[in-house]
Amino acid sequence: MSASADPKRLYYKIGEACRLLDIQPYVLRYWETEFPILAPSKSRSGQRVYSESELAIIRRIKELLYQEGFTIAGAKKRLETELASGGVQTRPVAQAEREEPSPGPVAEAPAELDTSSSDQIETLRAGIQDALRQAQQILLLLRTR
Repeated sequence: MSASADPKRLYYKIGEACRLLDIQPYVLRYWETEFPILAPSKSRSGQRVYSESELAIIRRIKELLYQEGFTIAGAKKRLETELASGGVQTRPVAQAEREEPSPGPVAEAPAELDTSSSDQIETLRAGIQDALRQAQQILLLLRTR
C-alpha cells in the first residue's frame, strides 16, 4: 500500500516522504541542515520518520525554493515569518497529493551515491543560483540609472 493511499498514517519513512513530495533524499537531508524546523524523529531502527505537519513544511520549502525562486536564506526567513503567523498550510500530504497529481515516479538515488559529495554539489548549485539572481538584480539597477 502506498503512503498516499493511507490517510491514517502518522509517520512516513524518508523514502516514502521523498516519493510523495517528488524530491531526492539527499535534498531533504540537506534541507534538514539548513532549516532548523526540520528535525524528524527517528524510528527504533534509527531511520528518519516524518509527520504530516513536517511533510507540509517540506512541501512549503520546496515551493519557496523551486516555484517562487527564493534562496535558502530567503526561504528560511519567509518560512519563519509564515510559521510565526500560522500561515504555513498544513493540510495532510495524502490529501494534497490526491489533489495535485505527481508527474510520475521518482527514481531512488543509487545506494553507492556519496551523500557528502551530493550535499556539496547542492550547496554549490544553490550558491550559483543565488549569485545569478544577485547579478540579475545588479543589471536591473544599472539599466535604470
